[in-house]
Amino acid sequence: MTPGILAAKKAGVPFTVHEYDHDPSAPSFGMEAAEKLGVPPERVFKTLVVRLDGRELAVAVIPVNSMLSMKAAAKAAGAKKAEMAPQADVERSTGYVLGGVSPLGQKKRLRTFIDVSAEGFETIFVSAGKRGLDMEIAPCDLAAVCGGTFVSLQDGGGA
Repeated sequence: MTPGILAAKKAGVPFTVHEYDHDPSAPSFGMEAAEKLGVPPERVFKTLVVRLDGRELAVAVIPVNSMLSMKAAAKAAGAKKAEMAPQADVERSTGYVLGGVSPLGQKKRLRTFIDVSAEGFETIFVSAGKRGLDMEIAPCDLAAVCGGTFVSLQDGGGA
C-alpha cells in the first residue's frame, strides 16, 4: 500500500489500482505503462517535478506522450522560470523514486498543475507510487485530492 493509494482511500474517492510487470530497462516508464495496461498514451499521465525560480518545487501532471512546456509551467505557477528539479530534490520532497512519483500522497504537498487534456477523459491513469503500479482515477477526483489546478502544460499549446 503506497502513500498515493492511502491518500485516495482516505479522501474516499473511487479509483482502481492497475499493476503490471515493470521492465527497468524500458526507455520511457510512462509509455511502458500505457503499453502494458493497453491504454492510449494520452490517458496515462506522468508526474514531473519542476523547480520554480530556482527555489520552490511544484508538480506538473501531463500525458506520457507529450513534453512539458517550462514556459507554461512557470506561467501557471506565477513564476518567471521553471526547470526540471534535480532527482535528489524530487525524491526527498515527494518520498517517491523517479519513475514512480505519484501526484498523491507526497511527503511534502507541492502545488500541483494538471494538464487540461485530462478533463477530456472520464478517468486517467497516474502513478500509484511505485514503478509498475498505476491508479485509474477521475481527473476531478485527482485534482480534489492533490489540490490540483487544470492548466495547459504541453509544449506546443496542449489540448
